[in-house]
Amino acid sequence: MAGRRLLAVFLAALPGSAWAEAACAPDRLDIRGAGGRESFAVEVADDPAERAQGLMFRESLPLSQGMLFVYETPGRPAFWMKNTLIALDMIFADRTGTVTRVHADAVPGDLTAIDGGPGVMFVLEINGGLAARLGIGPGATLRHPSIPADLAAWPCDG
Repeated sequence: MAGRRLLAVFLAALPGSAWAEAACAPDRLDIRGAGGRESFAVEVADDPAERAQGLMFRESLPLSQGMLFVYETPGRPAFWMKNTLIALDMIFADRTGTVTRVHADAVPGDLTAIDGGPGVMFVLEINGGLAARLGIGPGATLRHPSIPADLAAWPCDG
């Protein structure tokens, strides 16, 4: 529990933490669940080339950052870690932005397919182990302008 509090204090000290009360923005994703509410600076991968590249060849990823994969329609995406140098958590969400599955600590370089499950429209990648430390799991909700307001479990207000 002390580690979680320390991580929360660290994240609160990051420049992106003020975003928690800001309006939705394309470069920020908010997530709320049993562990509370967090914000991440995100790069959006919303076309086939960007999704194929993902976070490959990156040597690090700041704790306050991630990548949001956006699909045109719900499906069953599978990810692998080819050419990915850092451990990642993959947070899979349906068309409402509700988390359906979390794959923790994907192994760098591993070619094993990571199944997102059915009905996935959004995938958030963050540092490996961070989802568990922040209490992010199935049922958590994402907020981002890419999630259609009329479907969103947690719609953007502005």
